[in-house]
Amino acid sequence: MGEFIIKMPDVGEGVAEAELVEWHCKVGDPIREDMVLAAVMTDKATVEIPSPVTGTVLWLGAEIGDTVAVKAPLVRIQVAGEGGEAEAVPMAETVTAASSSPQRGEGTGRADEGASPPPPPVQPSPSSGPAGHLLPAGEKGRRALSETPGDKPLASPAVRLRAQDGGIDLRQVTGTGPAGRITHDDLDQFLARGAQPQPAPTGLAKKTAVEEIKVTGLRRRIAEKMVLATSRIPHITYVEEIDVTDLEDLRATMNATRKPDQTKLTILPFLMRAMVKTIDEQPVVNATFDDDAGIISRHAAVHIGIATQTPAGLTVPVVRHTEARGIWDCAAEVVRLAEAARTGSALREELSGSTITITSLGAMGGIVTTPIINHPEVAIVGVNKIMTRPVWHGSQFIPRKMMNLSSSFDHRVVDGWDAATFVQRIKALLETPALIFIES
Repeated sequence: MGEFIIKMPDVGEGVAEAELVEWHCKVGDPIREDMVLAAVMTDKATVEIPSPVTGTVLWLGAEIGDTVAVKAPLVRIQVAGEGGEAEAVPMAETVTAASSSPQRGEGTGRADEGASPPPPPVQPSPSSGPAGHLLPAGEKGRRALSETPGDKPLASPAVRLRAQDGGIDLRQVTGTGPAGRITHDDLDQFLARGAQPQPAPTGLAKKTAVEEIKVTGLRRRIAEKMVLATSRIPHITYVEEIDVTDLEDLRATMNATRKPDQTKLTILPFLMRAMVKTIDEQPVVNATFDDDAGIISRHAAVHIGIATQTPAGLTVPVVRHTEARGIWDCAAEVVRLAEAARTGSALREELSGSTITITSLGAMGGIVTTPIINHPEVAIVGVNKIMTRPVWHGSQFIPRKMMNLSSSFDHRVVDGWDAATFVQRIKALLETPALIFIES
């Protein structure tokens, strides 16, 4: 028998390291060739790592959330024959970036290139950490004390909810997932053995449980991005109300007469076209700022990022060259990109390169927001809820459909006067929507 070492692969584009976000195996598991072992996340993509050999897992070189250097040992597998070592070939890639260029944080278990060879294979034991890791000196005692009855079992929120609803004490369930994590299959087996769930408590009761969730993967990228934007960009937020009554009437008419192959219009395509026309007059807002180099880049192309909530977290797919798209084209592209982002099928280039961003929480009912700029851009436009309100119209109050735009600007690049001029011009276009269609 021999041992085969799988190293962290080069995932391309000059990436020197990646964050481990998921294990699909644990120490002792039998492995088939081409079976997915793990998933790692770079700045822009999640990549699955397959096994090039068949054997048994002896050692795992990182824990979820660790940052691993390219070519660092990742997995040791016992194989028939002499063994060896190789860089894994990435199997699949799913774009999951929070933005075009988030800053990478330092993992707590970083494996540097050129580090000493991995320790000899170990089998899990009471003095070993999760997934067969040997514990540092002095850690064995602390881990032994922590692994006492009553410790919180490892399980996903969905498994915990199912156990709670079914009156199952997870401390009585044996977990077979990575690091002893309890899965839905473990719950099924627990019930199949005849273990009776405890009756659900009735009435009011105190709750003392605390669930600790490690910030990894896309959530970590989002957190890093938000810290970067708020710590380095002095924001100025400008809020203006807009009468969209005529725009809503026009939108309803266009939707009623649209062709079968045309996407139903929301307010976003009209806003995008209004932004394009306004940027022609106010190019300062369609820019990116490299504050390290002290260089402002004003872009002729208008690449509008559309902040999109997905099951994994916030992403910003980009409608490229909006200046060359009409209303219907903008609508179709927004729908296509949003669906790609939510299903994880967006391409790398579809989630990068935006020059200005739109964020919309109007569907949730918000009337004012304070959007955070998508670094390194210098402006973001926020869409809020449309409300029918009484508006004074010279001699009487009449019902009008009103909406606030909440827009933030990088005050190092955009002066308050320019920010107000930008928003007021958009207001004029949306309140007289025919102007959006007039070529200048």
